[in-house]
Amino acid sequence: MNAPEPEAAVEQDARARLKRAARRLFAERGFRNVTVREIAAGAGQKNHGAVGYYFSSKEALAREILIDGAIVIETHRNALLDDLEASGAALTVRDLVAAIVVPSALMVSDDPGQAQDFNRFLSDIGANHPAMILDALADRWNVGYQRCLTRLRPLMPGLTLAEKNRRFVFLGAYVSAMLALREGMLADTSRGHPIWQSQSTLDDIIGTAAAILLAPKPAATG
Repeated sequence: MNAPEPEAAVEQDARARLKRAARRLFAERGFRNVTVREIAAGAGQKNHGAVGYYFSSKEALAREILIDGAIVIETHRNALLDDLEASGAALTVRDLVAAIVVPSALMVSDDPGQAQDFNRFLSDIGANHPAMILDALADRWNVGYQRCLTRLRPLMPGLTLAEKNRRFVFLGAYVSAMLALREGMLADTSRGHPIWQSQSTLDDIIGTAAAILLAPKPAATG
């Protein structure tokens, strides 16, 4: 007879299952439309209060999922930036936008479901619950992203600081929406999605995102 599994390992497995189920449901239906009972059922938990037991609330669970994903993405992003800076080459807007896009688009994680669900989950939270992102990530888990923005500002001549920051808002919204759309298409296994499976499509997302930052300043009206 096998020895009983240690309590800590049981708890770790239950938490991982709940996070995986919640992330998938949030990605598919949106945070607001998923109940804690559905998350527990999706994780194979008979106790409908499992989310409250392990995470205290649905909101706390979502914050932990945000942090988990941010750690994976930021680790990759900072490594990319370190390599770019170590090369000594002059960085372009496209280089820096790629450092924003690629770690999210090509998420490498020990949890395969994270790479299949996270961008849709993040897009929903960003659009409908932005304060949750600020609360979860604060200034700790977006250092690489801020490094990119710091490097980008000098490469956007002719714009005021306020105009540059406004373009960054546009950039974030566009990249989040496009990566969520791409992820959703790739998650659909009922048929092929040649456009979204193509590397050239990801390259085009990077190029069009860079164009948001480089678009000429509109002429004054009135």
